[in-house]
Amino acid sequence: MEADPIILEQLPAMKKSLRVAFVTETYPPEVNGVANTAARFVEGLRARNHEIQLVRPRQGSADLAGEAARFQEVLMRGLPIPRYPSLKMGLPAKQALVSLWSRHRPDVVHIVTEGPLGWSALQAAHKLKLPVSSDFRTNFHAYSRHYGIGWLQKPIAAYLRKFHNRTLLTLVPTDAMRRDLAARGFRNLRVVARGVDTRLFNPSRRSETLRANWGAATEDPVIMHVGRLAPEKNLDPVIAAFEKIRQAQPRARLVFVGDGPALENLRARCPDAIYAGMRTGDDLAAHYASGDIFLFPSLTETFGNVTVEAMASGLAIVAYDYAAAAEYIQHGRNGLLAGYDDAAEFVRLAAALAVEPLRVRECGRLARQTAERLAWSRVVEQFELLLLAAAGAQSGLPEAALVDTVVGVGS
Repeated sequence: MEADPIILEQLPAMKKSLRVAFVTETYPPEVNGVANTAARFVEGLRARNHEIQLVRPRQGSADLAGEAARFQEVLMRGLPIPRYPSLKMGLPAKQALVSLWSRHRPDVVHIVTEGPLGWSALQAAHKLKLPVSSDFRTNFHAYSRHYGIGWLQKPIAAYLRKFHNRTLLTLVPTDAMRRDLAARGFRNLRVVARGVDTRLFNPSRRSETLRANWGAATEDPVIMHVGRLAPEKNLDPVIAAFEKIRQAQPRARLVFVGDGPALENLRARCPDAIYAGMRTGDDLAAHYASGDIFLFPSLTETFGNVTVEAMASGLAIVAYDYAAAAEYIQHGRNGLLAGYDDAAEFVRLAAALAVEPLRVRECGRLARQTAERLAWSRVVEQFELLLLAAAGAQSGLPEAALVDTVVGVGS
C-alpha cells in the first residue's frame, strides 16, 4: 500500500521547535555516506531552530564533545569495526542513556544506525516512553555475503526487521527500497530522499591541471569511480569496462577515489589505474568534475550518495538499475542503466558510451540539471515534518493513529 501523505492538520497542535536526540555510530570527520548524510540532517535541523543532542561513539582519544547554542554532543565508548578500522562501533549504553534522557528528556529520539549503541538507544527510549524514529541506512544483511558470513544473512535481516518495527517509523531513501523492505515484513516505512550540494559538486570545478597529472589530455576519456574500495562495492565490472574501453580508446584513464581493504588487490589487477586515495571537500569536488564518465556497479547501497554527487558534477553515469540511479537516471538521456547485476550489459554500455564524446557531454549536462532539483533544504524539511509527527505521540495522540497518519499502515 502506498504511504499516505503527511497531513499535519490531523495532528494535535505541536510546538515548532523540538529537542531531538540524534543517535548515530558514524559521523564526520569519518568519511562515508551515512556520516555525511547524518551531518546534513543535524545541521539542517539546527538551522530550522531545533535543539539537537548528538549521541555518537568517541572516534579517538583526542575527540572532544562539541557544544554550541542548541547543540550538545554526548560521546560514548566505541570499538573499531572489523575490516573498517577507521570507523567505530558504539558499545551497549542503555543505562547511561536512560540516565541522560531522564535528566534532559528529548521530544523524539532518532536512531540512524542499528549497532549496539542504536539498540541501546531503542531500549532506553522505550523504557522512558519516548517516541522513536529510525533510518534504514546500510544493507548489512546484504554485506554479510561479501565477508564470508553469508550464513548470518537471515539472522541479520531478522534483527533489522525487529529493530525497525519497534520504532514509530523508519525512513528509507527510495521507493524501491520501501517496497523491498515492506515485502520482507518491515512496517511503517516512509521515503525521505537524499540531497546533494550542487554548489560544492559542480562542473565548474573541472581542472585541466589535475587531468594532466593523470596523463589525460583534454579529449581523452577519464573514467571515475568514487567510494570505498571494498568487496561489497562490486568493483569487477569497473575493471572489465575499463579494459574494454581501452581497446578502442588506448589513452583512456581510470581513476579510483577512495580507500579500503580491496586497494592492494585492485593495484595488482589494474596497475594502470590511478589511485587517488581519500579526498574531501573542494578537492573531492575537483576530482569528480575532472572526470567524464562515472561507473558505479555497487549492489549493496541503500541510496548511493556518490551517484547524485557525480550527476551534480556533470558526469555521464553508468550504473545498475538500482538505488539512487534507478530513481534519478533516465536511461539514454542523463545516463545509462544496466539491468540489475547484469555485468555484461554494464560493460557493454560503458564501452559504447566512451567512444561517443558528444553523448558523454550531453548526458553529463542533463545529469547536472537533474541534480539541481535535489536541494538539501527540501529533504530536511521532509525529515522535520516526520519528526514533528512522531513527537506528536507525546501530545496524547495514540501511537496507532500516529502511524496511520504519517506513513500509512501496511506501507
